[in-house]
Amino acid sequence: MNLFDSIKIGDLKGQKLIELYQGDLTKLSPEDHVDILVVSAFPKDYSPVPGSLIGALHWKGVSVDELADDRAIDLRKHFSCWLSQEIKAKNKGIEFDRILCFEPYYRGKPPEVVGDIFRALSPILADMGGANSVALPIVAAGSQGYSVADVLPPLLDASIKWLSLGYPIKKLKIVSYSDEDTDHAKQIFDRIKKEKGFQNEVVEYQYDFFISYAHENVEEMEIIRKNISDLNNEINFFLDRQEIKIGQSWQIEVFKALDNCKKVISLYSPSYLDSKICQEEFNMAWLRGRNRNENTLIPIYIQNANLPTYMSSLNYIDCRESDEKKIINACSQIVKDL
Repeated sequence: MNLFDSIKIGDLKGQKLIELYQGDLTKLSPEDHVDILVVSAFPKDYSPVPGSLIGALHWKGVSVDELADDRAIDLRKHFSCWLSQEIKAKNKGIEFDRILCFEPYYRGKPPEVVGDIFRALSPILADMGGANSVALPIVAAGSQGYSVADVLPPLLDASIKWLSLGYPIKKLKIVSYSDEDTDHAKQIFDRIKKEKGFQNEVVEYQYDFFISYAHENVEEMEIIRKNISDLNNEINFFLDRQEIKIGQSWQIEVFKALDNCKKVISLYSPSYLDSKICQEEFNMAWLRGRNRNENTLIPIYIQNANLPTYMSSLNYIDCRESDEKKIINACSQIVKDL
């Protein structure tokens, strides 16, 4: 999933996050695992409609209709929601333990009662013990006919209110699916974030990109550096062989550089996996991204390799086998995203 923005509530010790992503909630990586996934449905209608989240779950072996036959908790009368039993059989991409089904129209239209999701989750999370992460789409913005502009503002208002009051969620992931919905969601998220007084942490970076590569792949690295520079000559790079002066401590300088680059481009290959230096660079960038809650890494897969799960689960750009045309296209996308 691609993270676009976040709201941080509380201090670093007790910080809670509301995050905006684009992605597919049926194709989560283990890193994106959550305790509860929220879906929305018409009352008592769990048909696996193509294009809907319930439909996508059905094709991944999770039937909301079957889960509804044996609900763990039914709070529809008061809070428009019910909770499933724990999901035992999980195919790849099903990285959640239970489903909370939001069924508006029992108590009102979706934008009016979206706060019921949090009213329902409060006793549920208290009983589950240790559960504190939730993912949800922009509910009712699909087949129920409401727009992102209808649903996202009250959803964000409710989530900010409840988390600010000490609600037992540490991470709430709001996930948009289509490009069009994501563009609208980003604008609304940014507007409400500013209206509520939440500011982005400003970090000044010395470099735009750190390129992490095995020296056997210097040719591919040069193609990337040249094409990105041709597209925008103001972009600057940290390249170890150019930047580290003789006599300097290599490791200290690299760690400093990793903290002083906006993004880290890592070139996946067998040589990259064999290099302890490359592995250290990758792990430092990965940890920085997690600590700062940002997408730091841009992996480019240039040669077939037996990737470990924590690498293959990231969204990489596939340019195998050192396909120059694909690498050049990747550079265009990287510059656009920056």
